[in-house]
Amino acid sequence: MSSGDLLHINPQELQFPFELRKQISCSLQLSNQTDKYVAFKVKTTNPKKYCVRPNSGVVLPRSTCDVIVTMQAQKEAPPDMQCKDKFLLQGVVASPGVTTKDVTPEMFNKESGHDVEECKLRVVYVPPPRPPSPVQEESDEDSSPHASVSENGHSITSEFTAASKAFSERVGHQDTSFEARSLISKVTEERNSVIDQNKRLRQEVELLRREANRSSGGIPFIYVILVGLVGIILGFLLKRTNHQLLQNEQL
Repeated sequence: MSSGDLLHINPQELQFPFELRKQISCSLQLSNQTDKYVAFKVKTTNPKKYCVRPNSGVVLPRSTCDVIVTMQAQKEAPPDMQCKDKFLLQGVVASPGVTTKDVTPEMFNKESGHDVEECKLRVVYVPPPRPPSPVQEESDEDSSPHASVSENGHSITSEFTAASKAFSERVGHQDTSFEARSLISKVTEERNSVIDQNKRLRQEVELLRREANRSSGGIPFIYVILVGLVGIILGFLLKRTNHQLLQNEQL
């Protein structure tokens, strides 16, 4: 804490947990331990980089006031994480009953004869806080698997080995059952396929048998062709004979 006659400042430096592309804030507490009204004003060497709320005001007697300083998001880290920015906090005794609206820059003008108390604050970049580990830390005795002993005198390691063996046997039995079910399913599919093929063969044989019966019950096609040829030959001979008879009659 920085102590002055009018205001006590805590902390005496601005600590920012630096992170790229992220706004970061820190707070100052101004404590007035006097019986007077104290007006204050906060200045910085880099006003475009920081936002101070409130940047001026009044601290009532025997009371405190919190000031929030916000650093704008930075695109790159400074060399060696060192910051040259500075802040200046000015304090001056004000008239009783004064409010924040009554605070003017003229009140902090030393040339006008005002007794202005000043305190310089530097900016420090600190690493961001690490998130807490989800795993709770345990002592060596609690974390060791050989330290705890069951009621019957066997270590937990032996119980774990037995449980692992039983689990392996159960998994092996499940694997064997799965293979047996797969084999049965495959044999069933093959049997159904053979039955379907047998049915199709029977149907084809039946169709062939019916076609053969139809062919044997009618007039063979070769006979039809022979009869046709005989008819054509007889017709040709008959026509030729008639033609010769007509020629003989004319003679």
